[in-house]
Amino acid sequence: MNAFKTDPGRAAGHPAPQLRNRPGDGLAALSPAYFGLVMATGIVSLAAYLLAVPGVANTLFMINVGAYVVLWLLTLLRLVRYPQRVFEDLIDHVRGPGFFTVVAGTCVLGSQFLVLADAPRIALALWVAAVVLWVGLNYAIFLGLTVKRHKPSLQAGINGAWLLAVVATQAIAALGTLLAATVALPYQQETHFLAVALWLWGGMLYIWMMSLIFYRYTFCAISPSELTPPYWINMGAMAISTLTGSLLLLNTGESALLLALQPFIKGMVIFYWATGTWWIPMLLLLGVWRYGHQRFPLRYDPLYWGAVFPLGMYTVGTHQMIEAMGLEFLRILPQTFVYVAVAAWMLTFAGLVHSLWRQLMKWRG
Repeated sequence: MNAFKTDPGRAAGHPAPQLRNRPGDGLAALSPAYFGLVMATGIVSLAAYLLAVPGVANTLFMINVGAYVVLWLLTLLRLVRYPQRVFEDLIDHVRGPGFFTVVAGTCVLGSQFLVLADAPRIALALWVAAVVLWVGLNYAIFLGLTVKRHKPSLQAGINGAWLLAVVATQAIAALGTLLAATVALPYQQETHFLAVALWLWGGMLYIWMMSLIFYRYTFCAISPSELTPPYWINMGAMAISTLTGSLLLLNTGESALLLALQPFIKGMVIFYWATGTWWIPMLLLLGVWRYGHQRFPLRYDPLYWGAVFPLGMYTVGTHQMIEAMGLEFLRILPQTFVYVAVAAWMLTFAGLVHSLWRQLMKWRG
């Protein structure tokens, strides 16, 4: 598993060196960002469901439940056996933000349970767990990065993976909105307020972080090895912000707060969607430069789940925006992107299976 190849001294946004031959070494270096597999699988499943491909949606749902359980077992085992390595990752400028995939993955899986399995109690339990994780990780990671004595330069310390903090925030707001509309929560109005507050906070956090990332893009030298798949989260963070705002519009109901904010929410949804859409041609061109012009090798890396997730999220976010605002002329976008997202998931999953098989052969040999 290529997540087991990530050297602790390198960040979640850099290529991983070759794995040593002992399974324990791989567990010690397990990437904190590997829950991106759950994020990607879950959102592509939901995209398939919304675009009327139920067979794909249900298959991916079952795969995702298994992946979530396995990744938690590996994470807990790593925490027990290598607590120092986990702590070092937590306050590492590039690997640390990868922990937010746990929050986002938990919320995406909760959305699957709610939408595909009609299991609101499980979804609610996952949402509560995600909120607790979000609070703990936010202050542990950002406090650690602030007070640590030795820090990297901006060029070495920031990449698109930082925007996972935005994705995690918006994922909590999105699932909370769905739950408030479908479950008789005792504090429904409070839940709507929390969802709106987190939705806006996620947008502000994106502006802060994207300013630094864009500065790094345009004023610092960048090599093909540094232009890693998590940079697709530049788009994915805006796609999930679009989704969350659209869900607020679709689930307004009798909420006085959401009714009063409807015009503002509509404007912000278009703002988020337009920003995310702008990134797509840019990221495609950078991919052509990386793999075509610079001949960077294309081989499986767990970080590629960070590119699959935005494709699925753009599909779902655009679809829900159309439903919320009646923008039928955009319908072709989710109808096209759903196949792109499924194809990207299949290719990445095939790479994972091939990587696991090769690693198994090494261990047996």
